[in-house]
Amino acid sequence: MTDDVKLFQRLTIEQVEEGHELAPKFDEHGLIPCVTTAAASGEVLMLGYMNLEAFSKTITTGEAHYYSRSRKILWHKGASSGLVQKVIEMRIDDDQDAVWLRVAIPGDASCHVGYRSCFYRSIPTGDGGVRDLKFEESEKMFDPLKIYGDVPNPTIL
Repeated sequence: MTDDVKLFQRLTIEQVEEGHELAPKFDEHGLIPCVTTAAASGEVLMLGYMNLEAFSKTITTGEAHYYSRSRKILWHKGASSGLVQKVIEMRIDDDQDAVWLRVAIPGDASCHVGYRSCFYRSIPTGDGGVRDLKFEESEKMFDPLKIYGDVPNPTIL
């Protein structure tokens, strides 16, 4: 179901790369990766995936929808937390196999762990060897227990 979003068949490289027709390429699992950034700062908030339904709902509602690979369900980002991602801009890359969302979020946080960005830790590089992750965000923006209560954690081991 595409919620009235018109998608075109991929016919030529010129059409896909230089044309005006939306012809996304979903992978063998029916997914397309989506990088999501904060509209105001440009900070990377998360990397998610969309299936056709999530892709279409994002376009028609103006709110970010994803497909949870671990839970195997459609996921309206912020539906349970209230931290709904309002799409300011949606872009597709040159060969139409990746999406970029610029979003605004009430409360300015996006990660279910409570941090602003899902990329709240960095991996030190250089000097060889394995080392500890470095926290780049010193404080959580919200308390996940207060926001989510007893909703199961989406992280699957």
